[in-house]
Amino acid sequence: MNTADQYVKAIYLLQEMEDGPAATGALADMMEVSPASANEMIGKLESRGLAEHEKYKGVTLTDDGIVRARDALQTYCIIERFLSNVLDVEEFRAEARELEPVIDGMIAERLDTIIDRNSECPDCFDPETDACEYLDVCGAETETETEVAD
Repeated sequence: MNTADQYVKAIYLLQEMEDGPAATGALADMMEVSPASANEMIGKLESRGLAEHEKYKGVTLTDDGIVRARDALQTYCIIERFLSNVLDVEEFRAEARELEPVIDGMIAERLDTIIDRNSECPDCFDPETDACEYLDVCGAETETETEVAD
C-alpha cells in the first residue's frame, strides 16, 4: 500500500465519521503531517481522479477513490488482525501502521487466508473506535469492561 492509499483510506474514514467532506486539518492530524503536506497530496489525488477538494468545505472521494479506499482499509484490517489475532503482537496497531505502506495486495491476500476474514470487511471497521469489531483484543476488552461493571 502506498502513501496515496493511506490518504484515501484516511479521507474515507473521516468522511464516515463526519458524514460529509473530510476537513484538511483533520486529515493532516490523522496522517500526522503538516496541513501543507496534506494539501499537496490532496492535489495529487485530485489529479488522479480519486478526490475532489472544495476550499473551506473539505475533500471528498470520487467513486474510484472510494473503491481504492475500501481496498486500502481492507488491507489494513488484514494486517491488523493478523498481528493481533495470529501473532498476538501487543502493540499491533503501531506495527500495522508501520507495515501498511510496504504490504502489497499479494501479501495481504496470503495473510487473509490465515485470518479467515469475514465477508463484511471493511464494513466491520468502526472509524470512531479505530478498530475492527473482529479483533480478538476488542472482545477481550469488552468482557473485562463487563466484568468490572458487574
